[in-house]
Amino acid sequence: MINVDPTWPRASLLLVEPAKAGPKDVGLLGAHTCRTSLSPRSTVSTPLAVREALSHYSTWNYLDQRDLSDGPRAVDYGDVLNPDDDGADWTALTRPHPFWIFLGGDNALTWQALRRLGGSRLESWGLLTLDAHHDLRDGRSNGSPVRQLLDEGVRGNNIVQVGIADFANSATYARRASEAGVRVVSRHEVRERTLSVVVDEALSDLATRVDRIYVDVDVDVMDRAFVPGCPAAVPGGLTVDEVRGAVRRLAAHPLVAAMDFTEVDVERDTADGRTVRTVALLSLDALAGYQRRTR
Repeated sequence: MINVDPTWPRASLLLVEPAKAGPKDVGLLGAHTCRTSLSPRSTVSTPLAVREALSHYSTWNYLDQRDLSDGPRAVDYGDVLNPDDDGADWTALTRPHPFWIFLGGDNALTWQALRRLGGSRLESWGLLTLDAHHDLRDGRSNGSPVRQLLDEGVRGNNIVQVGIADFANSATYARRASEAGVRVVSRHEVRERTLSVVVDEALSDLATRVDRIYVDVDVDVMDRAFVPGCPAAVPGGLTVDEVRGAVRRLAAHPLVAAMDFTEVDVERDTADGRTVRTVALLSLDALAGYQRRTR
């Protein structure tokens, strides 16, 4: 049973229904993509679990000395039904929110969401991924969204991949990234230069060429010890604190129009729900970063 304390408002209260949406509010949409995953996945909704985990946190942002309840708010459109289907209903994306947060689901969500947001103007979008993997595989799976987006019109030199790991990719996919003009930043480079420096540099570079930026936060970029609910996470990844700081910096940038959190399977998580709770916290960091735009 959760204790009720009116002086400690819970973050779950930040979610409002679409009828209450305002022009500066954030859109929130879940999409439990899982059908084309390379590893077996549960059909249990991870987005729903993340929403429930928000109740473990308050709305007070100590770092910025601001309360998230002061707005902008998060307008919750629920989950896309059968999001892997070509005929799935993504009409929520027609609502004019300046910033979207997507809760996955596997990394197929990135392709599904960005191609709909970009439409016929994908060449004007940038893509920044925090991910251990290139996601340039053949076919259609959670290992192919970047290749699919390249095929549909996103320009390779408008893609930055941050956190690419040793022994988690192949020479073929590394070559594909290079040939497409993708900027790749390895985990080693991140540690040498710090994630905040790498992210700021990537944003500054993309801002010279694109109108909008989509950010894919593949949670398996973090160390497996922190995110056991990520099937493809490996030891030696980034820390939760590093990624939290990056999410805030990214969400604060005026060209960042959408951010997703992917590759978490609630059924693989530990009993204490540490992976799902991490995604809930990252979602709050995204809101806190976006709130910085309104200072």
